[in-house]
Amino acid sequence: MLRRTGVTLVVLLMSLCQAWAAVDINHATELDLDSIKGIGPSTARKIITQRQLKRFDSWQDFIQRVPGIGEKKAQRMSESGLTVNGQRFGNGASPPVAIAPRKPATLPPDPFPGGSMLVEWPRQRTGADGRAQK
Repeated sequence: MLRRTGVTLVVLLMSLCQAWAAVDINHATELDLDSIKGIGPSTARKIITQRQLKRFDSWQDFIQRVPGIGEKKAQRMSESGLTVNGQRFGNGASPPVAIAPRKPATLPPDPFPGGSMLVEWPRQRTGADGRAQK
């Protein structure tokens, strides 16, 4: 019970933090989209499916390609922090926000550049009774 409460609290805090930050539809994960008011799990999956085919160019492109999204729902999503290419929905569209590209994951440098190194540890000597000798 305590664990479930802790997990619920963590999810709630994460969603509150994300609600204040703008979520760009072309870069958001399913959890990011689900944190936006008006987007549930099924709508988030529809958005990601359409985004995998082609990125969203504008709000109109988003409204046309995702079923169940109209002008009013798009306005509410925008007010909750959703953006398309950094722009909010409606007349007061903000200029695009520059998003820094993510660095690709890199492996740490190889500690043995010439190949692997075999290390043998000294074996413990055991007596007749199977115990380690000192």
